[in-house]
Amino acid sequence: MKMQGNTILITGGGSGIGRALAEAFYRLGNQVVIAGRRKELLEQVIAANPGMGAATVDMSDAGSIQRFADQVRKDYPGLNVVINNAGIMRPEKILDGSLDDAEAIITTNLLGPIRLTAALLSQLMQQPQGAIVNVSSGLAFLPLAATPTYCATKAAIHSYTQSLRYQLKDTSLQVLELVPPYVQTELMGPGQASDPHAMPLKDFIDETMRLFGDTPQSNEICVERVKPLRFAEANGNYVEFFKQFNDQSTSALP
Repeated sequence: MKMQGNTILITGGGSGIGRALAEAFYRLGNQVVIAGRRKELLEQVIAANPGMGAATVDMSDAGSIQRFADQVRKDYPGLNVVINNAGIMRPEKILDGSLDDAEAIITTNLLGPIRLTAALLSQLMQQPQGAIVNVSSGLAFLPLAATPTYCATKAAIHSYTQSLRYQLKDTSLQVLELVPPYVQTELMGPGQASDPHAMPLKDFIDETMRLFGDTPQSNEICVERVKPLRFAEANGNYVEFFKQFNDQSTSALP
């Protein structure tokens, strides 16, 4: 993936990793468009980064995604990079029997990126060079039992990304997977942004941007901090690590 001269769309760009990625790519001179549900957050990002574009979209709603994609094609005909970053993460108690959170997470985290990719694929393929970047998680490879559906959607995004990459291998598009660790954002609430156990957001973005630039042919972007999760199965200590990880993590969740 080239680092400059792109027109980049980033979903979930109003806060957290999405905003930080948007600002990092914007500083490199790319045209950047952020998207999200909350207009007020998008406006705050635009105010801090004059010249950046923004548009609202509900990634849980198929009609909203289609209308959004139609507008993006009109407003940004040179769009060549999409970063599917938007997502929600909620703890679930499976024994409670409620599926409201599970269904919302699946619709947003899995169907959302699939729908947006399908809606914009023909435009992306018209560009001489481009990329689709799907944001998964270290929890795709070793799940946090307290957030079962979130982890399942990220595992599905990993699988979908592999298939998408294979099907697009003879096109102008590179398909990448960004695999974050636990990062200081507000994904699980304000307390996460200052949790000392989470990777500082700036450190994550700095390392991620270096990896984007230094390994242009890499299929996965994995900072060092996420590698114990990413490679737990290959390292042969999955069962023990899964128990230890969940024993330590679950008690700290809200």
